[in-house]
Amino acid sequence: MLSTEFVTGSPNWLDVAAPDIDASAAFYTAVFGWTVQSAGPDAGGYGFFQKNGRTLAAIGPLGGDGAEAAWSVYFNSPDADSTARSVTQHGGAVRVAPMDVMDAGRMACFTDPQGADFAVWQPASVRGLETTSEPGTLCWAELHTGDGAGALAFYRALFGWRFQELPAPGMTYTVLSTGEGDQQDASFGGVAPVQGDEGSRWLPYFAVDDADAVVAAVQGNGGSVVMPATDAPDIGRMAQLADPFGARFAVIRPAPPQG
Repeated sequence: MLSTEFVTGSPNWLDVAAPDIDASAAFYTAVFGWTVQSAGPDAGGYGFFQKNGRTLAAIGPLGGDGAEAAWSVYFNSPDADSTARSVTQHGGAVRVAPMDVMDAGRMACFTDPQGADFAVWQPASVRGLETTSEPGTLCWAELHTGDGAGALAFYRALFGWRFQELPAPGMTYTVLSTGEGDQQDASFGGVAPVQGDEGSRWLPYFAVDDADAVVAAVQGNGGSVVMPATDAPDIGRMAQLADPFGARFAVIRPAPPQG
């Protein structure tokens, strides 16, 4: 289960890049009931999504010419510079070189060999997200890729992740775990094949109490449905969605624990 006890390779930050920060923030506050806290006048419009005063994600401007609205998943790294070297050694690309974010930490942005963008956060005064795996917060990170074996080898080299294959209708789903502790308890995400003409991407999942209500809220506030709400036995009811600017995310109402 994804938690805020961050270890190497665990998701520890999440943000969405938007062409219109105010409009994007209004969409997510309407859909999830989040509040928005500015990071300050020197942060270039960057701000924090919060629930009950705890940061669960962030929002900021697009990164440059040609950039598209998208959610970015960050993984914990004890040394962002070392991770950047490992990325290039194993066939990935550095999009944003390691840089300090004031005294909060050090970040870098990459693209894996299959084309999925991701980032790392090396904590300093900011350890990472303050709440996860609760309704309205990040609970899972899913990689959609056309080369599962290649992607798994790449990320194992970077973070030491462990993998467990699970049969699923028409496919094999791979559950990802960090390299520390019990493998099931350390699971935080999965790998699935791309669908149709979808490109490789990391897709954040937010836990919700009612997936259908969130789908309706997304549609009512200018977003769109990528995959309608669907039941997955023993997993939960989930949907894939996009905000008004095309940034994709998913929601899930987890199935009750068995036993």
